[in-house]
Amino acid sequence: MKPQESIPDVRDGLSDVERTVLYVLHKTQQEMACRAVPTAMLYGRVLEYINISETELVACLQRLGAGQ
Repeated sequence: MKPQESIPDVRDGLSDVERTVLYVLHKTQQEMACRAVPTAMLYGRVLEYINISETELVACLQRLGAGQ
């Protein structure tokens, strides 16, 4: 991950990585017609857009409030 990808945007406070994860999650939820998206599926689809490790994805999901 590039350093500038982790800097939050002034407009909404989201980093590029968080914004990408939310975009892919929303798109996948629409395709599956449900709210629950398996993390492994989300990880695979996020990799189509950005290079991120599994650990970084889990940390990003935790910051975004997943599992609360």
